[in-house]
Amino acid sequence: MNKVELSKVVADKLGIQKKDSEAVVSAVFETIGEVLASGEEVNVAGFGRFGVKETKERTARNPKTGEEVKVEASKKPTFKAAKALKESVKG
Repeated sequence: MNKVELSKVVADKLGIQKKDSEAVVSAVFETIGEVLASGEEVNVAGFGRFGVKETKERTARNPKTGEEVKVEASKKPTFKAAKALKESVKG
């Protein structure tokens, strides 16, 4: 399911117009991105936790050439599913 399909399902569930649900879905994702960019976490009860993980600078190896490559330190978004979400997926 992509963002457009998600917006349609939300519109159908809430009985609102698709353009309104697209705006809501976009706003939710934008807000999560902004909060993560500021270094904070987003906890959604019953769904999960979005966070940021810092990786250290390291040396890797190019598998094709065998040459060592320096990989810069970076921040990566993470997601940890809540127990309720895990249970709903199990069935």
